[in-house]
Amino acid sequence: MFGRMHAAVSLLTAATVLTGCGSTVSDIKITMATGSPGGVYYSLGRGLADIWSGRLGITRPQVVATAGSKDNVTRLINDQAQVGFSQADALEGVAGSDKLRALARMHDDYLQVIVRADLPVTKFAQLDGLRVSIGGRESGVEIIASALLRSAGVTPQAVNLNLDDSAQAMREGRLDAFFWSGGLPTQAITDLTKGLGVRMLDLSDVLPKFRREKPVYGSATLPASTYTLQSDPVGPVITLVVRNFLLVSEKMPDDVAEALVRQLFEGQPELVKAHSAARTIEQRSAIETSPVPLHNGAMRYYRESKI
Repeated sequence: MFGRMHAAVSLLTAATVLTGCGSTVSDIKITMATGSPGGVYYSLGRGLADIWSGRLGITRPQVVATAGSKDNVTRLINDQAQVGFSQADALEGVAGSDKLRALARMHDDYLQVIVRADLPVTKFAQLDGLRVSIGGRESGVEIIASALLRSAGVTPQAVNLNLDDSAQAMREGRLDAFFWSGGLPTQAITDLTKGLGVRMLDLSDVLPKFRREKPVYGSATLPASTYTLQSDPVGPVITLVVRNFLLVSEKMPDDVAEALVRQLFEGQPELVKAHSAARTIEQRSAIETSPVPLHNGAMRYYRESKI
C-alpha cells in the first residue's frame, strides 16, 4: 500500500512541476525535443513516448520534430521542452547548458558523408566546390560538418538542409553530397539508396588531425553492409563517432527522472522495435555522460540497479 501511495505522490509532484498546474497523475505533460522525422532521435522519441505513457499511465508525451541537438538544448534551457536528445558536442559554449542534466547516455551517432555515386568523389578533399548540405541550422550535424570542413581546409558550396530535405535535393539533382550524424541505419538514407546510386566517404585521411583538435569525438569502422549502396563495391568506412545523451532540466523532480530512466530500461525491448539503435543502450555505459552531470533521480536508479 505504501509503495502505491509513494508512486502516486511522486507522479503527482511530476504533474505539478512539468505542467505548472494540475492535481492528478493524468495531468503530467512532457514535450520531447527530437530531430528530423527521418532520423533516429525522432524514432526513439516516439518509442519512448509510447513506453512512458503505457507504463506510467501518463498523457502520451508530445514528440516534436526539431532542427537537432543544438535546437533541443536551447528548447530545454528555455523550458520549451522537458526532455530532449543531444550530441555531446552540442552543449559546448551554450549559455545555460550548466542547468541541464542527463538521464542516460544513449546510442552513439556516426558521421555519414553521403555522395552521389555518379561523381568521381572518393576523398573528403574532393568536396571542395561541390553543392553540399551541412545539416539544418542549430543541428548537431552542422556543428560536426562545419568543424571538420574547417579542419580539413575544404570549402564546398554549403547549404543548410535537414536530413529529409537533403535526401530529396539529392534525388532531384540539386545536391552533390550531404552530411548526416545519426544512428545506424538511418531510415532516410536507407530509403535514398533504393532509388539512387550513392557512396559513403571514408574519412581516415582527415580524422587524425581533427581528433587531436576535438577529442570529444571518437572513431569507428562501419561495415560495407550498413547500407545497400548502389555504387562500385567498397570496403568498410572509417568515420567519426559522437555520444548521444537524453537530457532534462535540473528542475525535474528526482522521482520523475528516476521513473523515466527506469522505464527506458525496463521498456527497452519495446524501444528496439522503434529503432534498432536502442540495442546499444546499456546501463553500464549509460552513466558515462561527462561533461553533463547525471540527474540525481537518474543516479538513484543506477545505484539501486547496482551497475
